[in-house]
Amino acid sequence: MFRRSSSPRSAIRLHITTTDHVELSGLTIDGPGPVHFVLAHGFTNHIAKPDLTRLAARLARFGAVSAVDFRGHGASAGGSTVGGDGEMIDLDAVIADVRLRAPDRYVVVVGFSMGAAAAIRQAGLAAHRPDAVVSVSAVSRWFSRDSRSMRRVNWLLESRFGPRFAQRGLSTRLGGSWPEAPVAPLEAIASITCPILLIHGTADHYFDIEHAYALRAAADGRAELWTIDGFGHGESGMTPALCDRLAQWSVDQAAANTGGRS
Repeated sequence: MFRRSSSPRSAIRLHITTTDHVELSGLTIDGPGPVHFVLAHGFTNHIAKPDLTRLAARLARFGAVSAVDFRGHGASAGGSTVGGDGEMIDLDAVIADVRLRAPDRYVVVVGFSMGAAAAIRQAGLAAHRPDAVVSVSAVSRWFSRDSRSMRRVNWLLESRFGPRFAQRGLSTRLGGSWPEAPVAPLEAIASITCPILLIHGTADHYFDIEHAYALRAAADGRAELWTIDGFGHGESGMTPALCDRLAQWSVDQAAANTGGRS
């Protein structure tokens, strides 16, 4: 587990406006080498929570880090679309901002759960695509009810009491139902041309490991998959060793791909 004392050093606040005029709040930390990590958090999380601050501090040993609260979370405005088009737009805005501030950096998006789905969709569909994407605990298809945890999440999203409970109990503001289902990660991953790393745990209590296998198959051999025995879900399951391992994978990708964006 991460030590309690871990926290981002020399963090600078970020304020980014998306193309659909949502104000996002975040932070950036400088770091060594050619890599710039963009963190994409999970549903009901935000960058001030210990899991995210410790991850940001750990990754800053390997490169620069930028992270924002997705819409409807933390200090950002708007309402969450729970991995739909809203989060893809948010992530696209962060990458565009990084490209302006650090044009020579190799941009690696590291997404967790909802953020992993957003990372896959953004890398395959959006305008400002990353140089590599790391997906931790991603869902492959929408409306999954395979686990008790996901049945609770679907109740939250579908119940008329859900938005009130999400805001009061989880500090998350929901943005309403999708007018139509957006492109699923399983479809979007086929359009990704940059290196892909999928990480999934055997003890994930939200999404079964079959989601990872399905994503790898849909990537048609272009995605590397790490299955981690005993690993749970998203940010809360991360350890320093696993964080360092994915960070080193990112550094190696930067070295193998000329150390920068083409």
